[in-house]
Amino acid sequence: MTSITLAVSGSISAYKAADIISKLKKEGFEVTVLMTEAATEFITPLTLQVLSQRPVATNIMQELEPNKINHIDIAKKSDLFLLAPATANTIAKLANGFADNMVTTTALALPPQAKKVLAPAMNTKMYENPLTQHNLERLERFGWKIIQPREAALACGDQGTGALAEIDTIIDTVKELIYEKTV
Repeated sequence: MTSITLAVSGSISAYKAADIISKLKKEGFEVTVLMTEAATEFITPLTLQVLSQRPVATNIMQELEPNKINHIDIAKKSDLFLLAPATANTIAKLANGFADNMVTTTALALPPQAKKVLAPAMNTKMYENPLTQHNLERLERFGWKIIQPREAALACGDQGTGALAEIDTIIDTVKELIYEKTV
């Protein structure tokens, strides 16, 4: 069974992770969920655990099995790593090699063959900031597939680009990457 690691960072759109998990499971994928501490403020790990039918990893220092290092074990088993939603903070950490939480540490431990995808979600000004754009470009150079955010009315009341891509777009992108033929 194809193993997808869904990493959830602290955006208001973190609640959409529940729908992402449900749709990935319906497609027959095994889903392991990681969350940043900020993500747990928007949706509970228990909700995502029930939907994924697997433990949700939130704490890099919590080892579920004494003979395994959790973030390394999860990374080794990941066929595809999906960061959705991806905040400016988590994008910046990944682009610069920071490993200070369960999401970033696992991402840095991914094997070279694992596919890496992220779907940004943030305020328009944050998304359009040259630093964020630089970090996204850098991640693309390192093999990350970026699913562009949509233009919409944002939670902060602004109108602009920064809303999480449609769930179906995210799922379609994951399926394309998983099933793409390698020559």
